[in-house]
Amino acid sequence: MIPQQATGLAYNSDMRFGLLFLLFSVLLAAQTAKRFTVSGNLPLRPHGDAVLQVKVYGAEGRLREAGWTVRVLSPSGGWLSKPFRFQGTDSEPFAESGTNLAGSIFRQLSGQFTVKDSIVFHAPETPGKYTLEFRLGETRTEVEMVVDPAAPFVPEPAEKWSFGPEPLIPDPYRRLAEFYAPYIAQETWFDWRADTLRRTDFDNDWEGGNNWDNLNLGSSQAYVYYAAIESLSHWFLIYNFFHARDYSDNCIVGTCHENDNEGVILAVRKDGSEYGKLETMEALAHNNVYSYTADPAIRAGAHNIEAPIVLHGGSHPVVFLEAGGHGALGGADSKSFFDSNRLDWRQNTGITYVYKGVAERARHGVDREVGYELLPIYHHWWARASQEAQEGERLFSAFFNYVPIGNRPRMRYPNVAGSFFGVKHSRDKAKPFWGWHDVATQRKKILATGQWAVDPAYSTAQNLRFPADRPMSAEYIFNPYLAGPGEVPPFVPISRNFGGETPTLTVSQPAVRSGTCAVEVAVDGTVVWQLAGDRSDYQVLAGAPPRELSQSCTAPVPSGPKIRYRLEKKAGRGDVIVVNPDAGRIEIRDSARGAATYRFTVHWTVED
Repeated sequence: MIPQQATGLAYNSDMRFGLLFLLFSVLLAAQTAKRFTVSGNLPLRPHGDAVLQVKVYGAEGRLREAGWTVRVLSPSGGWLSKPFRFQGTDSEPFAESGTNLAGSIFRQLSGQFTVKDSIVFHAPETPGKYTLEFRLGETRTEVEMVVDPAAPFVPEPAEKWSFGPEPLIPDPYRRLAEFYAPYIAQETWFDWRADTLRRTDFDNDWEGGNNWDNLNLGSSQAYVYYAAIESLSHWFLIYNFFHARDYSDNCIVGTCHENDNEGVILAVRKDGSEYGKLETMEALAHNNVYSYTADPAIRAGAHNIEAPIVLHGGSHPVVFLEAGGHGALGGADSKSFFDSNRLDWRQNTGITYVYKGVAERARHGVDREVGYELLPIYHHWWARASQEAQEGERLFSAFFNYVPIGNRPRMRYPNVAGSFFGVKHSRDKAKPFWGWHDVATQRKKILATGQWAVDPAYSTAQNLRFPADRPMSAEYIFNPYLAGPGEVPPFVPISRNFGGETPTLTVSQPAVRSGTCAVEVAVDGTVVWQLAGDRSDYQVLAGAPPRELSQSCTAPVPSGPKIRYRLEKKAGRGDVIVVNPDAGRIEIRDSARGAATYRFTVHWTVED
């Protein structure tokens, strides 16, 4: 600990991460000229943080004074966060006026909401002396910040977990998701680690109710979750940005909660080229959807168009994420604090993330081009989204029955998780993409809860208007989250390229009317096994790809509504079930740690 000094500067142990505090007072004499006095400074290490608290005084004592400003005068002299209410111990009272009930209520409210008296100064990398200018009305003063590699250092808690390379999961849409992976400008605030992109199991478990407390123990490696949906005319790419905390400088009811997940949806027209043409991006910020376009021929519908899409590197849309609440906006939105053309901050502090296929860690709150990895939502989240799948886990909560508007398909699960499980400050507030909603279209009864993201071909066509010669089809080729009555979503063979034809399975019609297939496989997670013809395909819903594959059939396996299957499990600690009797789809569910061997026999019969 740094001892309190005669200058009035002290290390404040109430604040997390060992930030240094420079406390200075703005003296304001009532009815006289304003003047500043600054008590001193402390050196910082390169890229160190200091919280500066402003205190304003008058003849009556300390005042609730707003309107002060601060800027860095020195070139490349560091960064300043947006203001916030001081988070350390501050027992010094304010001089209040008014003795009636209204005055008392005002004092209570103003004490909770209006005093933004602090900022974070983030030091540059180069050692030296840097000047900050503070103003209050016509009065100004300067503060010199010293950056010295030999400055006192407070070690941070070591992360307990780290994640290696992700296992290869066959996904025909992966290259498309990589091609359009966003350039992310993440604003940071006084708790910048809570603004870093995370994976939901960053603390090495699937428990959502301990993520707030485990923020600094779990891995800060950067991940973005994605989902892919395909219609006759478009590919839809849904990117989810998960954070361990939604935080504020004043956590009253509803302003803070455990877990946070907001994101964007890209609509890419299939124009015959390998990667198509990006046409629209819609972003979610606190249950409000904002629309952006790359084609001026696309017009406003239920939504206005906020701004054009700005691309980095030719294909990566720039996305701004706010600090604390993490609402997503297009980089060119007037509400964004990031300049998407210069790729620099207009104001405040922030981290930029780019897709590298590697999950890197941000080193500090103003780091640049930190690499992130993509994680498939279908395998990591959707496999856990049903009420039955939550047995033994508490990743999700708030299960609901999805009821779409417009006679559209329902979800695959009759009861699906509406929120991530969370308990700190507010319960179950963060939502996976199939639980997102847009206040404007929900109130107008245009889209139901969940419909904006889970049915993007329909919702985008409601929110925006497409040219008559280039309509948006609402008929899906691939949407594993929706299913019609009595149907299951289509199965995509692992050999299919995302730019290929409608997924089909070649079926060799057997001359015999019945047969068997004996299968032996090592499974660590959840795998769907697809029998067809004289071969089989598999799809990983969770965990690792299967190993030690062995299959022996007495005849090629047919498919169709007149084929019936009967399953005989021989060995395996988990469940093996037929999930679609008409298509030979078998699901193997292994929930324990490590791989286990499963042996089963499928008996099939062609009915008349």
